[in-house]
Amino acid sequence: MKAKEFEKKFDKGEDITRYLEVSKSRRPEQEQKRVNVDFPLWMIHLLDREAKRLGVPRQSIIKVWVAERLEKAS
Repeated sequence: MKAKEFEKKFDKGEDITRYLEVSKSRRPEQEQKRVNVDFPLWMIHLLDREAKRLGVPRQSIIKVWVAERLEKAS
């Protein structure tokens, strides 16, 4: 399929997912790398309490809070 035809289908709101190779897709700047961070137990307890209150995993809170702080710093 040519790009113009693809764009027309997209612009019309047609489902174009069958034309995509999602197995090869990636989100720029969203690749992940595992890091290990040691926290004092009191922080872990507070993180777990907040995670339980919000109904999300501890890791989610850490990611959101770090991202918020980095956005403020930039």
